Amino acid sequence: MSTQRIALCAVYGAIAVIALVATWSQNLAYFHTGPGDFFAAFGAFLSDTKVTPAARSITVDIGLFFLAAAVFMVIEARKHKVAFVWAYIIGGTAIAISVTFPLFLIARELRLAQPDATHLRVVDIVPLAAFAALILYLTYWIDVA
Repeated sequence: MSTQRIALCAVYGAIAVIALVATWSQNLAYFHTGPGDFFAAFGAFLSDTKVTPAARSITVDIGLFFLAAAVFMVIEARKHKVAFVWAYIIGGTAIAISVTFPLFLIARELRLAQPDATHLRVVDIVPLAAFAALILYLTYWIDVA
């Protein structure tokens, strides 16, 4: 692997670590009663995304970026045979897309030298469509409802 690719992976890794610390230093504030209170904490978190126009704007922005990133990730994963692409997407919803997207980009860089492309399969298209529907619903719920 070239020095440029190694440096790029290091940058992606640094972004992922910073994103993990920055997002979860805030997310943990919702778990003040303990980790067993996950659903109540998640509900409070989701509700707070609608509090101000700025919160709604940034939430919708990240959600729609996440959708575009998910499509990109699945296509690139199939093209370059990056394993576990859905783990990155599910991890993006559970951890933060700002953490898992750079990790996916590292995995992609590691596989980029292999030119064998494949096509998307139904097992990719159906979950992507469902994810799109979820993000669009959340966008409506946060922005309009």
